[in-house]
Amino acid sequence: MCHCTACQKRTGSAFGVQARFPRGKVKIDGSSTTYTRLTDSGNAIPFHFCPTCGSTVYYELTVEDDRFVAVAVGAFADREFPEPRFSVYEARQHPWVKLATKESIEHFG
Repeated sequence: MCHCTACQKRTGSAFGVQARFPRGKVKIDGSSTTYTRLTDSGNAIPFHFCPTCGSTVYYELTVEDDRFVAVAVGAFADREFPEPRFSVYEARQHPWVKLATKESIEHFG
């Protein structure tokens, strides 16, 4: 779960939620429109959108030396999808956002 202002703008919501998978375990099929943005630390992240409806489908991350594909949790349309385990950029979290299971989530400013 990310509370950064870039995720807020991209999702049109108070935060973005993603599921990360190792790049080697993901098969990507079909077309997408790509937008690459720079993070606060200067890293480039390519975001892939559905060319028909514009929804974020996935984006690519490098964390330390590992490459991941991050899929927007909403793309799964699954109410039973597991709850987030990490919450980042909490300094930018809206004060009215209350996480139901705050004890089970790792928190990063």
